[in-house]
Amino acid sequence: MSEIDWKNLPFGYFKTDYNVRAYYKDGKWSDLEVRQDEYLNIHMAATCLHYGQEAFEGMKAFRGKDGKIRIFRPDENAKRLLLSANGIMMQPVPTELYIEACKKVVKLNEKFVPPYGTGASFYIRPLLIGTGAEVGVKPAKEYTFVVFGGPVGPYFKAGFKPVPMQTVKDFDRVAPLGTGLFKVGGNYAASLRASERAHEEGFSTVLFLDAKEHKYIDEAGPANFFAIKGNKYITPDSHSILRSITNMSLQQIALDLGMEVEKRPIEEAELASFDEIGACGTAAVISPISKIVDRSTGHEFVVSKDGQVGPKSTALYKQLRAIQEGEVEDIHGWNLIVD
Repeated sequence: MSEIDWKNLPFGYFKTDYNVRAYYKDGKWSDLEVRQDEYLNIHMAATCLHYGQEAFEGMKAFRGKDGKIRIFRPDENAKRLLLSANGIMMQPVPTELYIEACKKVVKLNEKFVPPYGTGASFYIRPLLIGTGAEVGVKPAKEYTFVVFGGPVGPYFKAGFKPVPMQTVKDFDRVAPLGTGLFKVGGNYAASLRASERAHEEGFSTVLFLDAKEHKYIDEAGPANFFAIKGNKYITPDSHSILRSITNMSLQQIALDLGMEVEKRPIEEAELASFDEIGACGTAAVISPISKIVDRSTGHEFVVSKDGQVGPKSTALYKQLRAIQEGEVEDIHGWNLIVD
């Protein structure tokens, strides 16, 4: 579509032609339904509105160098939605239905998939909500599964350039034994106050510490944390952070590039010892960090002294994007080609 400025797209909602839906009722899932309207008609007592029975996913599709459209690792997103659904007592979406829905929404909106080489992608948002009416605190008996999508640019305005991060100790994202590893809306709602304050104070993102001791690195609001030290890729081992598929992929790419991978608790005090630091996730891919400021003490950890992205982060980012866009062989079978 020539009227879309592909290279200057924001990361936000973009109206496309179609979305797809399925409904769980009377003990079974319906067939997929194709819709053009952007709204859901739900009961005012739906459990998603009162008791947070809601989970979602974020995925991307890319138009490759060969013109083919690839969805990146949809099977892993399907597994994570299954984990989230079980975590808050919702009816899981069968993997086959999940992948069929994602493929269909991409195919139906194929004209909105950005051209190769523009730096943009087609973001896919699967959503599962409890739509059965309940006033008592209990799981719904009915659920709605919706998948929509649209073209997006970089999540952070700076793109693949170092941005400042703020560490906070006066807000917690999740409880130690709570819902942190599930992709549910409540986790993001809990991060908003700290994130918006960080934006107002000149930071692109916020870094949360563990809620129990405020000692260990947990997660950025919308992304996982990773660091580079020498030839090691280091990322937190915690029961309260989201199982990022991007992080999982970067760990494998690090191994492919001859690096070591360490998944372990990371103390805030270690920040000064790292060569490179980044936030990673589907939306941001990799957002390199220039400096981290501890809001409670004012202590500043400078990561990028020259304002440039580190060599390891650059190599990881380029290899991941090359796989997603079909520039190199997909040796791990991560891409699903939409035909």
